[in-house]
Amino acid sequence: MELSETEKELETTEKKRKAQVMFFAGYKISEIAKQLDLPYNTVASWKKRENWEDKAPVGRVEMAIENRLCLLILKENKTGGDFKEIDLLRRQMEGVARIKKYSYGEGNETDLNPKLKRRNQNIENRKTGDKNPISEEQKMLLITEFDKTMFDYQKMWYTAGLTNRIRTILKSRQIGATYYFAHEAFVDALKTGRNQIFLSASKKQALMFRSYITAYARRVADVELKGETILLPNGAELYFLGTNSATAQSYHGNLYFDEIFWVPKFDEIQTVASAMASQKQFRQTYFSTPSTKAHPAYAFWSGKEFNQGRAKADRVNINISHEHLMHGKLCPDRKWRQIVNIYDAERGGCDLFNIEDLKFENSEEKFNQLFMCEFADDNLSVFKFADLEKCQTDSLMEWADYKPFEGYARPFGNREVWLGYDPAFTGDRAALALIAPPKVEGGEYRVLHTQTYHSEDYEQQAKHIKHYCESYNITRITIDATGMGTGVYQEVLKFRPDAVGLSYNPELKNEMVLKARNLIQKRRLKFDDNKIVTSFMTIKRQPTRSGTKMTYVSDRSEDASHGDIAWAIMHALLNVPFGETATSNRVTISTY
Repeated sequence: MELSETEKELETTEKKRKAQVMFFAGYKISEIAKQLDLPYNTVASWKKRENWEDKAPVGRVEMAIENRLCLLILKENKTGGDFKEIDLLRRQMEGVARIKKYSYGEGNETDLNPKLKRRNQNIENRKTGDKNPISEEQKMLLITEFDKTMFDYQKMWYTAGLTNRIRTILKSRQIGATYYFAHEAFVDALKTGRNQIFLSASKKQALMFRSYITAYARRVADVELKGETILLPNGAELYFLGTNSATAQSYHGNLYFDEIFWVPKFDEIQTVASAMASQKQFRQTYFSTPSTKAHPAYAFWSGKEFNQGRAKADRVNINISHEHLMHGKLCPDRKWRQIVNIYDAERGGCDLFNIEDLKFENSEEKFNQLFMCEFADDNLSVFKFADLEKCQTDSLMEWADYKPFEGYARPFGNREVWLGYDPAFTGDRAALALIAPPKVEGGEYRVLHTQTYHSEDYEQQAKHIKHYCESYNITRITIDATGMGTGVYQEVLKFRPDAVGLSYNPELKNEMVLKARNLIQKRRLKFDDNKIVTSFMTIKRQPTRSGTKMTYVSDRSEDASHGDIAWAIMHALLNVPFGETATSNRVTISTY
């Protein structure tokens, strides 16, 4: 049947399109004419009249994509592969359109790379502070409220920061240093646009700075700050970092380094951290409660590090006594130092403590370390600081399977957990510890959580244990059942008949200490709380009353609360089989 004029025209158009695609693909005119059954002159005429040779490469690709796309769209019975190819060709057409826009001078590099466009938008958002808008009125509120609640010693810190590039402060526990420096840094960022970098012994502790800053902004100016890194309208960024040297770099700004005497490998971290505040516009602030003189940060504090490698004539002598530094001093190594013990804080207006209660609740040694800025001596301790320090980890960064801050009903899922409990005696604290045993032999035992309780009866203490049994898959419970522990143990048996009660004797204590010390020396006990280090260091070896055996004590008397967290942990670790803590002569401790 003879084709109509319209059908003939459509056929000619389709052949012309196929001929053009073949030409772009590199076929010669003669080969195109032969394959499409067309006269040579017809194909040559199309090529000349429509300027095929002048067609840009992007146009040739576009036409090929269009032809194939049209063919697939017109296909009646499409396969799954056809639909996938249609989607692919559609995306290719979008790419060609971006290239053409750039080629014609109507666009820029972002038309070629959408990721670059999104990245530029993020940078612009950071510059304009879109994530955390703060009005000028709110900004002035945040700045003017800052100094209204300062204690006198905090005013000294502020004044010292105006003229000294490096501040180093040895302080009593709980006098508001982290709280103050979080606010100081935030206000400085608002005023100057300088970045602020916060470091602590773990990411979890560093986020305490963030918590204080967001609470201050919310309370004072009704500003809700968002983002793990806080971006301010003037471009300042607030970073909250753990002390992993691989991540604590590539930033610049004022540096605030918290709890330096509890940071593993401080000397290595400090080298990296200080470099972030090398420019003269930035300052460095280091502050901490003391641990031991064996810690690398002590050389930094005492000036010994400054003198290392210097000629004798260039070395400096630094008086680090409390009497000399209690009011703050710029020392010969150009570091401003101050010691603020609990009595200094009280004289400076801090009325948050009843010092007599603290002295009653803690042994003299413990009180002096926590509140009088005295370094501990671990020579008599069964557990050495150097060993304990190596067991510290950054749980927020390393333990992806544990989610204590995300609102889960069971933050550790259905994984096995052991619970150790050390009941309270008169004037003492009760302590609870949750230990995650390893899945495989030779793995790590992780201290997921510790908690202490003051002045509660045995029924209330049992309720705490029951609460954790509902939130974790507690497979083993170990409780000291002597003294007041008898009541706690009997209450726990009502809902957990499998709970184990301990009756203390020198042999049992020896087993507890032996297992814990072995795991610690082999770095198989992991935790991220400084209180655990302090607690273990209080445990000492001494003769029993009869003088025939040796036992272990931590000043557990009516006038002292000491070592409770360590004993709770060791109660749970009694479940570790001796094969798991294969002993050697180096760690065996005799009870006789």
